[in-house]
Order: sequence, then structure tokens, then C-alpha cells
Amino acid sequence: MDWDKLRIFHAVADAGSLTHAGDVLHLSQSAVSRQIRALEEMLGTTLFHRHARGLILTEQGELLFDATQAMTKRLETASARIRDSEEEVFGNLRVTTTIGFGSIWLAPRLSKLYAKYPDLSIDLMLEERVLDLPMREADVAIRMKEPSQADLVRKRLMDIRMQLFASPAYLEANGVPNSLHDLSKHRLISQSLGVTQVSAGAMLVRELMTYDIGRSLTVNNYFGVLQSVLSDLGIGVLPDYLSQDFPQLVRVLPGIESNEVPVFLAFPEELRGSKRVQAFRDFVVEEVVAYRKARQGAAAR
Repeated sequence: MDWDKLRIFHAVADAGSLTHAGDVLHLSQSAVSRQIRALEEMLGTTLFHRHARGLILTEQGELLFDATQAMTKRLETASARIRDSEEEVFGNLRVTTTIGFGSIWLAPRLSKLYAKYPDLSIDLMLEERVLDLPMREADVAIRMKEPSQADLVRKRLMDIRMQLFASPAYLEANGVPNSLHDLSKHRLISQSLGVTQVSAGAMLVRELMTYDIGRSLTVNNYFGVLQSVLSDLGIGVLPDYLSQDFPQLVRVLPGIESNEVPVFLAFPEELRGSKRVQAFRDFVVEEVVAYRKARQGAAAR
């Protein structure tokens, strides 16, 4: 099958328009249209429904688009690996992790990575949805559970627990709770139970909700919970890793915490030799080691 025709078909399916695809491909609309007609004749089927608002894939077109999308991602992987030299680290690296971990722990540390590899570009994708690494929705993932796919390289970075934190100003104004029953006098800030989150954190919130909670505020990610706590709004259920970067926060009811949550770094087996991936993995491991030492030092004091 003619790859040029497939490439043009993929651009049209992605853009939903002959004109927009032509702009991307630097071809005229008529040239793009001729290639699509030729491909449809070759396959003996109609690939697009045509109407005034643009183009919509037929069922056969969707099957072909799935194939060209997979081919495109494989080619991007091959291209990235070819561009990785033996000594230099450059190019774009797509990293996915949760909103909380990415915004609170990872992003503030990236300046060290850029200082070492100024030609490396990071596309940081923060969302609770687990992206498909084998299908190249991302190059590297940091996940709050062990990945289930068999064709991934994985490394356990650390374990975290969900704990209770508040600002000094909030505690000064509202008092320090000495037991779970004292939460009736406070506002509890937590991630919404209806959104995707680590099960251990959800279990802790459900347990806390069995007590007489005075007031509550729910947010759909831990970064929002943190900002609310920093704004003196109440006592927040937050991951313990923030205590190093936000030493001003006070841990409340220190005997209350969730079960351990494992944190894994993972990437596709085919990217094992990528210098960009190796550089990012080594950077994260170094930062985790430094984080652990800082926590151990704080605990010893």
C-alpha cells in the first residue's frame, strides 16, 4: 500500500478537512482530494462521509485511521531513538503523572534537569487518567500503583502515605484537634471521592467521614487541596511528600494516616535505550534519594 497516500489520509482524518490537511502537508486541496480518491479506489471502499461542515470517517475509515495512528506513533518512537545520540540528551520527552505529584513534587525540581540538559524539552501531562505507554500516549509515566502491562520497564521509586496537614494560622484561629472527634470543630479538605485517586487516600477520607465532621471542602485534585490548606481554610488530607517542600505546614493528628501507596516510574521496553528516558529516570531517582535523606534527617532531629 502506498505510504504517501496513507500519510495524506492520516492528515485528513486527523484534521477533519481537506483544506486543513493540505496546509499541514503543504499541498493544494485538489492534490489532497485526488490522493484520497485514489486510496478509496485502491481499497474499494469509502473512507469519509462528506458534508458541509467537514469530513467524518466511515467505519472502514476508522479502521484505517487506527492503523495509521499506530504506525505514526511507531515511526515517532523510531525517529526519537535515532535522534538520541550516544552522548547527548535532546529532543522532546512526554512525561505523564498525576496532577498532585506532578505539580507539587516533580515540576518544582525540573530546573535541575534543565540545568544539566538544556536541550531537553519536557511535555508534562498531568491527569488522573492512566495513559497508554505501549501505544505511546506518553514516553514515561510516574504512577501511584504498579503498572499492569507486561511490556514496560518499571522501577519502584518510593512509598507515600496520605496524612492530615493544616497551616499555623488556621490552627491558631481554630485550635489543634487532639482526636478524630475534635474534627467536628474543623473544616476537612479532601479530594472528591467521585474522582479518580489512589484507593488508600479514598479509604482514609471515607474513614474520616464516619466521624462528625464540622464542615468540608472537596477538590478534584491534591494540588487544589494544598492551595486550600495554604489559604488557611481547614485541615487537608494530603500526601506526605509535600512536607519537605512546605515545612510551614503542621501535621495534625500524627497517628492518622493511610496505607502505603507505591510510586512507580515506567516506560515502554522499546525506549530502554533512549538517552532522554535514561536521563529523566536517573534524575528522578537522584531526587528521590535526596528526598529520602532529607526526610530521614528531619525525623532524626
